[in-house]
Amino acid sequence: MKIKKKPFGVLSSGEEVDLFQLKAGDLSLGVSTYGGILTSLMVPSRSGSRDDVVLGFSTLDPYTRKHPYFGATIGRCANRIADGRFTLNGSTYALAKNNGPNSLHGGTRGFDKQVWDAEAYEEKGGVYVRLSLSSRDGDEGYPGSMDAVVIYGLTGDAELTAEYRAKLDAPSPVNLTNHVYFNLKGEGRGDILGHEVKLFSSSYLPVNSTLLPTGIVAPTAGTPFDFSVRKSVGRDLSEAGGGYDHCFAVDGAAGDLRPCAEVFEPSSGRTLRLSATQPGVQFYTGNFLSNIQGKRGSIYDKHAGFCLETQHFPDSPNHPEFPDCIFGPERKYREKAVFSFEW
Repeated sequence: MKIKKKPFGVLSSGEEVDLFQLKAGDLSLGVSTYGGILTSLMVPSRSGSRDDVVLGFSTLDPYTRKHPYFGATIGRCANRIADGRFTLNGSTYALAKNNGPNSLHGGTRGFDKQVWDAEAYEEKGGVYVRLSLSSRDGDEGYPGSMDAVVIYGLTGDAELTAEYRAKLDAPSPVNLTNHVYFNLKGEGRGDILGHEVKLFSSSYLPVNSTLLPTGIVAPTAGTPFDFSVRKSVGRDLSEAGGGYDHCFAVDGAAGDLRPCAEVFEPSSGRTLRLSATQPGVQFYTGNFLSNIQGKRGSIYDKHAGFCLETQHFPDSPNHPEFPDCIFGPERKYREKAVFSFEW
């Protein structure tokens, strides 16, 4: 077990940013205090090579500019909220419209663009970074003050763990996740269309032209969205509109840590298994990546990585039929996701 902390850079505001490097067993993880970003994840392959399997940058500066949320901790609300507004207890709240007509991933200055307080520690055979952030009442339009805690860690069992917690002094939507992009061949080593995916989801949320759920929870059986048996990402891609960017309802009871997804990459022999407590998982195949210069001079183009964002359903504040994402003084927020690796 190893924990290292080093300076990662200084923002234009003068705030200093640190980078924590965790090592447990065969895995190594980088965590930035800016944006709670997972900057790297080293995983062995079948042949014995160790590769960084997440997309991102080698230095702080590109993370502070516009990028597709590489490795970022997302809050207060992951995914899209229709028309940048919702109504709660008779009051309507207006949010930033930063994705066409909609609000996306917490707004203009979400949790991914703030510096988190951090402490690292070793516990029960694992190494962890505890990130904490306070969000004031009215932050990005959301009601109530919120104290968020996110704990990222590595265990000796080749697991990357993510725990999400929040306390609020008034009811508000909460939907925390991480937006890490994986490529199990190694970042910068081509597309992910040959990765084989299984999702433990019997239903998914169809979307409209702005990628908002229509409100229907549809069965996956007999559709391009059926991943009940492991299949390559590219097999039904054209029938799915050229890429996946959909929320899948995870089978089983929300709140229980249960199987969510399994991904196998044939050339490296790496397998990723994901378990989660959240109601859904957004499966995204990097459809909007285009000519982004990443680590080692890598160029990230369309389908260079995939995301499995464990979360409440998109636009939940505007869909009372979806699992309830409103938390407050009487209902604390606590979720967990576990990414387990084999090779």
